[in-house]
Amino acid sequence: MPEGDSVYRAAARLHAALAGRVLTTADLRVPAHATAALAGRHVLEVAPRGKHLLTRLDGGLTLHTHLRMDGRWEVYRPGERWTGGPAHQIRAVLGTDGATAVGYRLPVVELLRTADEERAVGHLGPDLLGPGWDAAEAVRRLLAHPERPVAEALLDQRNLAGIGNVYANELCFLAGVTPWTPIGDLPRPDRLVERARQLLDANRLRPGHITTGDTRPGRRHWVYGRAGRPCPRCGTQVLTATRGTPPQDRVAFWCPYCQRGPAPAAGPTRGRPGPGGAGRRRGR
Repeated sequence: MPEGDSVYRAAARLHAALAGRVLTTADLRVPAHATAALAGRHVLEVAPRGKHLLTRLDGGLTLHTHLRMDGRWEVYRPGERWTGGPAHQIRAVLGTDGATAVGYRLPVVELLRTADEERAVGHLGPDLLGPGWDAAEAVRRLLAHPERPVAEALLDQRNLAGIGNVYANELCFLAGVTPWTPIGDLPRPDRLVERARQLLDANRLRPGHITTGDTRPGRRHWVYGRAGRPCPRCGTQVLTATRGTPPQDRVAFWCPYCQRGPAPAAGPTRGRPGPGGAGRRRGR
């Protein structure tokens, strides 16, 4: 599932291509909306809400889409060949005289009244990249269930909207706790929330979800995707395990030297502890 900053960039790209223009082509290739007549409507804006995209049209209509794991929107100039995937993967086409936006493998394509948008996104917590960001409310929601593991609580979009598995793992590292640590055990959960906001804001206009400050390939993350490789901070080999249960299971990454707290109850890990070992901890 994409991170909130990726969805923010997708919304900005679609907004630049479509907003203020009249739809000359509109084709929603899902049974529920296959006959929808949208051509001739003005595109007012394309706005992100957490990991959701809201394309608002005149006449009080909104096209709600969600990328989840494999979906993506591509924007093409007039006459440009569509290269985002085979035709049978196309779920939505929105075209103007200046550009065509093509949605591939979109698992959610929903046309609804703009007044009813809350039906689709009203369950979400404060949006990390939204204009109404409320850090105190995000902390309150996270601590409503203090026994939940940190990573699981961060990934729950009802607590705060926009964090995916990359940031969930990296935020645990930056907080110095393993992904299985109960959220209520953090001495300053407000700092975790503020760091989440800072990271997504820093990356909202660039790809890569960079958390280390180093944009070079292979150095962008502290632990995510680094199983069996040395931790950039201490040199200990990064471990990995499956967290959660199918179909919502996620892969966790952590440094057993830099991060304190519980390890996975069961399941394989890859990589071996290096300097410091699995049981040694820095003083805190």
